[in-house]
Amino acid sequence: RRQVLEASQQLTEIITSCLGSEPSAESPDTSMDTDPAAEEESASHCLWVDKFTPRRYIELLSDDYTNRCLLKWLKLWDTVVFGKDKAGKKPKPNPAAHPPLSHAKEHPNKWKTKVQLTEEILEAELDQHKRPKYKVALLCGPPGLGKTTLAHVIARHAGYNPVEMNASDDRSPEVFRTRIEAATQMRSVLGSHERPNCLIIDEIDGAPAASINVLLAIIQRKDGEGEAGA
Repeated sequence: RRQVLEASQQLTEIITSCLGSEPSAESPDTSMDTDPAAEEESASHCLWVDKFTPRRYIELLSDDYTNRCLLKWLKLWDTVVFGKDKAGKKPKPNPAAHPPLSHAKEHPNKWKTKVQLTEEILEAELDQHKRPKYKVALLCGPPGLGKTTLAHVIARHAGYNPVEMNASDDRSPEVFRTRIEAATQMRSVLGSHERPNCLIIDEIDGAPAASINVLLAIIQRKDGEGEAGA
């Protein structure tokens, strides 16, 4: 009888250990049923619109003419913001060296592209402080066209720290003025190199008339100070 009890106890221990090592039926292992794509998506925790958004100038899919004109306008601020001298243009060839093409002198803009003509116009219209004549750039178009993305990419490409604010969020002109002045006067302290801020005002069409007047007053003030904005 003692041997039977010992054998029964050993058998019970073996069965208990076997049941403890096997996964329970209530909590089955679902690791084999998990989709790899779902795991990757859950790990990234970001939307496709954020994952595949352009981050460099060459990745932009918007109109190339608009991209180049906006970049040219923002680079015209380099003299005031960064203290950089404007790069000199290459000297034009002597027309006398090409007698058959002398008739092109009568129409100097005949062979220039639309982008070249626009860049020359923007470059020629500088004020007494060597700033662009137009202090802001207005990007318009239907929703989803990529206006805000373009502004962010151009700002980073030109060496600025993009600061975005939504004009339709603040209905009070005083709050709107405070946010604009805070964004244009503060400096970025992140990273080893400080970058000047480029203010990007989104949904400006939804701002009240009083806020628009505040923005115009800031742009048109003649205090010799200016910050780039888009």
